[in-house]
Amino acid sequence: QLLAMIVPVLLLLYILLCYENFHFHVAHMYAHLGYPNAQHIVGQRYLQGAGVEKNEEMAMHWFREAAEQGHPHSSFNLAVGKLKNMTMSFDKG
Repeated sequence: QLLAMIVPVLLLLYILLCYENFHFHVAHMYAHLGYPNAQHIVGQRYLQGAGVEKNEEMAMHWFREAAEQGHPHSSFNLAVGKLKNMTMSFDKG
Protein backbone atom coordinates (compact mmCIF):
# COMPACT_ATOMS: atom_id res chain seq x y z
CA GLN A 1 0.00 0.00 0.00
CA LEU A 2 2.85 2.33 0.76
CA LEU A 3 4.29 1.75 -2.70
CA ALA A 4 0.89 2.51 -4.25
CA MET A 5 1.01 5.92 -2.57
CA ILE A 6 4.67 6.69 -3.24
CA VAL A 7 4.66 5.97 -6.99
CA PRO A 8 1.92 8.51 -7.89
CA VAL A 9 3.57 11.15 -5.70
CA LEU A 10 6.94 10.58 -7.40
CA LEU A 11 5.30 10.71 -10.84
CA LEU A 12 3.56 13.97 -9.94
CA LEU A 13 6.82 15.40 -8.63
CA TYR A 14 8.59 14.42 -11.86
CA ILE A 15 5.85 16.05 -13.94
CA LEU A 16 6.01 19.26 -11.91
CA LEU A 17 9.80 19.52 -12.00
CA CYS A 18 10.34 18.32 -15.57
CA TYR A 19 7.14 19.43 -17.30
CA GLU A 20 8.79 20.52 -20.55
CA ASN A 21 10.62 17.24 -20.91
CA PHE A 22 7.58 15.16 -19.90
CA HIS A 23 5.28 17.02 -22.30
CA PHE A 24 7.74 16.52 -25.15
CA HIS A 25 7.94 12.76 -24.57
CA VAL A 26 4.15 12.37 -24.44
CA ALA A 27 3.68 14.47 -27.59
CA HIS A 28 6.50 12.57 -29.32
CA MET A 29 4.76 9.27 -28.58
CA TYR A 30 1.50 10.53 -30.10
CA ALA A 31 3.40 12.02 -33.06
CA HIS A 32 4.79 8.59 -33.89
CA LEU A 33 1.23 7.25 -33.77
CA GLY A 34 0.31 9.72 -36.53
CA TYR A 35 -1.61 12.47 -34.73
CA PRO A 36 -1.06 15.72 -36.67
CA ASN A 37 -1.52 18.02 -33.66
CA ALA A 38 1.12 16.07 -31.75
CA GLN A 39 3.41 16.15 -34.79
CA HIS A 40 3.02 19.92 -34.91
CA ILE A 41 3.78 20.24 -31.19
CA VAL A 42 6.91 18.11 -31.56
CA GLY A 43 7.99 20.26 -34.50
CA GLN A 44 7.48 23.39 -32.41
CA ARG A 45 9.49 21.90 -29.54
CA TYR A 46 12.38 21.03 -31.84
CA LEU A 47 12.24 24.47 -33.46
CA GLN A 48 12.29 26.30 -30.12
CA GLY A 49 14.46 23.84 -28.19
CA ALA A 50 11.81 23.47 -25.48
CA GLY A 51 12.27 20.23 -23.56
CA VAL A 52 14.64 18.94 -26.23
CA GLU A 53 17.82 20.06 -27.99
CA LYS A 54 17.05 22.57 -30.75
CA ASN A 55 17.07 20.87 -34.16
CA GLU A 56 15.59 22.71 -37.13
CA GLU A 57 15.87 19.72 -39.46
CA MET A 58 13.82 17.53 -37.10
CA ALA A 59 11.35 20.40 -36.67
CA MET A 60 10.82 20.56 -40.41
CA HIS A 61 10.44 16.77 -40.55
CA TRP A 62 7.59 16.86 -38.03
CA PHE A 63 5.99 19.90 -39.66
CA ARG A 64 6.05 18.02 -42.97
CA GLU A 65 4.43 14.94 -41.37
CA ALA A 66 1.63 17.08 -39.93
CA ALA A 67 1.24 19.19 -43.08
CA GLU A 68 0.77 16.06 -45.18
CA GLN A 69 -2.27 15.33 -43.01
CA GLY A 70 -3.68 18.82 -43.55
CA HIS A 71 -2.46 20.64 -40.44
CA PRO A 72 -2.53 24.34 -41.50
CA HIS A 73 -0.05 25.72 -38.95
CA SER A 74 2.47 23.06 -39.88
CA SER A 75 2.04 23.94 -43.56
CA PHE A 76 2.78 27.56 -42.71
CA ASN A 77 5.82 26.67 -40.59
CA LEU A 78 7.10 24.40 -43.35
CA ALA A 79 6.80 27.26 -45.88
CA VAL A 80 8.59 29.67 -43.53
CA GLY A 81 11.28 27.06 -42.97
CA LYS A 82 11.76 26.72 -46.70
CA LEU A 83 12.10 30.48 -47.08
CA LYS A 84 14.70 30.52 -44.30
CA ASN A 85 16.49 27.46 -45.74
CA MET A 86 15.95 25.43 -42.56
CA THR A 87 15.02 22.28 -44.39
CA MET A 88 16.46 19.45 -46.29
CA SER A 89 15.17 18.79 -49.81
CA PHE A 90 11.64 19.80 -50.82
CA ASP A 91 11.41 17.62 -53.89
CA LYS A 92 8.15 15.98 -52.83
CA GLY A 93 5.17 17.88 -54.22
